[in-house]
Amino acid sequence: MASLMLLDTASLYFRAFYGVPQTTTAPDGTPVNAVRGLLDMIARLVRARRPGVLIACMDADWRPAFRVAAIGSYKSHRANPDGSEQVPGALAAQVPVIGQVLAAAGVAMAAADGFEADDVIGTLAARADRPVEIVTSDRDLFQLVDDSREVRVLYTAKGVGQLEVIGEAAVTERYQIPGRGYATFAALRGDPSDGLPGVPGVGEKTAAALVRSFGTVPAMLAAIDAGHGGFPPGSRAKLVAARAYLEACGPVVSVASDAPVRAVTDVQVHGQLPRAAAPDDRQPGELAGSGKLPSRPSDPAALAELDARWDLGSSLGRMMSALAARPG
Repeated sequence: MASLMLLDTASLYFRAFYGVPQTTTAPDGTPVNAVRGLLDMIARLVRARRPGVLIACMDADWRPAFRVAAIGSYKSHRANPDGSEQVPGALAAQVPVIGQVLAAAGVAMAAADGFEADDVIGTLAARADRPVEIVTSDRDLFQLVDDSREVRVLYTAKGVGQLEVIGEAAVTERYQIPGRGYATFAALRGDPSDGLPGVPGVGEKTAAALVRSFGTVPAMLAAIDAGHGGFPPGSRAKLVAARAYLEACGPVVSVASDAPVRAVTDVQVHGQLPRAAAPDDRQPGELAGSGKLPSRPSDPAALAELDARWDLGSSLGRMMSALAARPG
């Protein structure tokens, strides 16, 4: 069965913004490097992987309140005084265009009020009835790999042209932990890019040893309370000292699998809420059109107008051609 491809859209358009020269502009001089770069990425991904379903997952909230309440430092170093994310102005101006182009092209988009794109991905992956390929440069999504359900991450750290297919064995090879133990590993080690402090004095080797021995943070705390052994030298005291953090970090490091996912019809500004489709009788997680690759644009006139205004040219043509080719 052809796969469900879930795009961590922001990670891709950030990569496009920094990877494609800002000299790529519209007729009025506005940069469109992120727009065109993302369209080319989608075209390349679809042609290379031949998914049957494609959904671009969006951030409705880049720094959800429930995660900040648990760990106040979560992404705090990336926040503006008004709470919005620090994003280059030239990129922020392109995000609405990306949403408009994907909508007019007929590419399904999804978000969940109060949640990040990671949670949308986790929810859709959990509900999938087919193999899943998650396209991202975010290692946090390694926690979703599941060989038994054929859930893989297509890791873009080296670019879309050099995808790394990450399954449970790849996670084990990289970090010497069980394939689905990445969230616990990250909680212990910390992640400066997300403002996640980790346990002071616990690095990758000790974090991996703890995950191998105990599996989860609750199991580690239960072992401490019961007076059990099995802790790497010096680590017990560090875990005891960091107990408050360990008891709070679960919802921060764990990707949700039950977010209220809805279809998105437009994207306004990065970090602000995408507009949801009109309420109907669909269940959470059920998207209009089921995310099937469009054989033709959903709004040809709007797409032509966007193409003319932003000079999307060959990039738009490559994506539409790739989407129109049926999976083999």
